[in-house]
Amino acid sequence: MKNLFTSAIAAIVLFFNGTAQAQVKSSELENSLLWEVSGNGLSKSSYLYGTIHAICSKDYFLSEKTKKAFEASTELVLEIDLADPKEMADMQQMAMGKEPLSKKLSPEQLAKLDVILQKATGMRVKQVDALSLATVMSLISVKSFGCDDIKLYEMEFIEQAKKRNIEIGGLETVKSQMKILENAYTDDELLNMLEGLNASLTSESVAFYKSENIKGLYDITADEKMSSEKTNKIILDDRNSNWVKKMPELMKKERIFFAVGSAHLGGEYGVINLLRKAGYKVKPIIN
Repeated sequence: MKNLFTSAIAAIVLFFNGTAQAQVKSSELENSLLWEVSGNGLSKSSYLYGTIHAICSKDYFLSEKTKKAFEASTELVLEIDLADPKEMADMQQMAMGKEPLSKKLSPEQLAKLDVILQKATGMRVKQVDALSLATVMSLISVKSFGCDDIKLYEMEFIEQAKKRNIEIGGLETVKSQMKILENAYTDDELLNMLEGLNASLTSESVAFYKSENIKGLYDITADEKMSSEKTNKIILDDRNSNWVKKMPELMKKERIFFAVGSAHLGGEYGVINLLRKAGYKVKPIIN
């Protein structure tokens, strides 16, 4: 249980980036998790990599092309700089709810959550009463992988960056991302998403990831029954736009290795398309 909780805490602010629902189906993108960003005045290329955030150790992989791109980069930039002790402290603090779930949720919502939680983890609502609903969702998400040895891509990249002694940065902070999550979802929407989480969906996502199928990874999140148009805009579109505004200044100074949730790469308002619209050449690295 301790390992499960630890993984969930580390994944809490990352989880929603891979499960947010998309407004539109993505255009055709080549099968590649790794993309090179060049042109538009850049003196050197940077790289954009799509992660699945969490994955079982047996399924974890890092292709040779990705290793080469990472080794060629002089800075690692994630959605959040999880190497920063302050960010990790904020994450642990925000894993706890502002008020107990027993007070936050209605009796009907609590009953629904209790059924979902029992089925997914064997736990009861009373055992997670002090946690935020987002943390509970992360616990269930991690459990849906069906293994105890979870690897987090962001933490793996951080470990390698520390070994190389290169800078690590973030496009957002834990506090800003949690505010985004609070504004994006109602409690009922979170509970509906919890109902939709299962081992089959997770297995499908992992299969798409292992085949580097960006379109599949994007489209699997596009079930409109799981989310609202407002949520889509807040979780994906607005954040993608904010990131693309920050990326040019970073790329002017260093050869950056950006690692963000793969759901952010595809679609009309995905990072790849927005960078192209901004004048950059963004091409897949196939081999």
